[in-house]
Amino acid sequence: MEIGRASGKWYACFSVEYEPNPAPQKETTVGVDVGLTSFATLSNGEKIENPRFFRTDEKILAKAQRRLSKAEKGTPERKKARLIVAHVHERIANRRLNFAHQTSRQRVNRFGTIVFEDLNIRNMQKNHSLAKSIADVAWNQFVTITTSKAEDAGSHVILANPRNTSQMCSRCGMIVAKKCSDRVHSCPHCGLELDRDQNAAINILRLGLQSLG
Repeated sequence: MEIGRASGKWYACFSVEYEPNPAPQKETTVGVDVGLTSFATLSNGEKIENPRFFRTDEKILAKAQRRLSKAEKGTPERKKARLIVAHVHERIANRRLNFAHQTSRQRVNRFGTIVFEDLNIRNMQKNHSLAKSIADVAWNQFVTITTSKAEDAGSHVILANPRNTSQMCSRCGMIVAKKCSDRVHSCPHCGLELDRDQNAAINILRLGLQSLG
């Protein structure tokens, strides 16, 4: 099957059948809290930096879109400007996809059980102040690609209920209310203090493992 892109590129796609040969199941586990400040924080404290692909090329894209809007319809200049806009969009998408593939491969090679929050991304994007940033990190893409790689790597992915994962203390289970600007979890009940996102990732891992029974 051939697929055409707005940038003028064409790709040939092949579908094949193969017998998977899964690697042995690993015993290691990790919870993953996705975010905007960091792309993700793991329950072991590791952070994956947010590459912000769209934000990086936003000025270049805006300049190309202005040229497109000024070009007269039906002219070679407009066609050229449209291709430039398409190329910028394609470059952003390719970088984002490559990042998702590399990052997911690193996780499934290390961990036998990977737990994510079962987030409703569409509802989250209704917040217009965050919609562009949420689209840029493409959490769904990352989870989907991680899931597709997991079986052959001897891993599996669990989606946990996200309710109160950011507010609950991962040590004592009490609810500790936080604003979005609060970056440290400080529990007045048991005294636990740690990075807010790591606290959430620990809760995510616990909920995921509990769902296994």
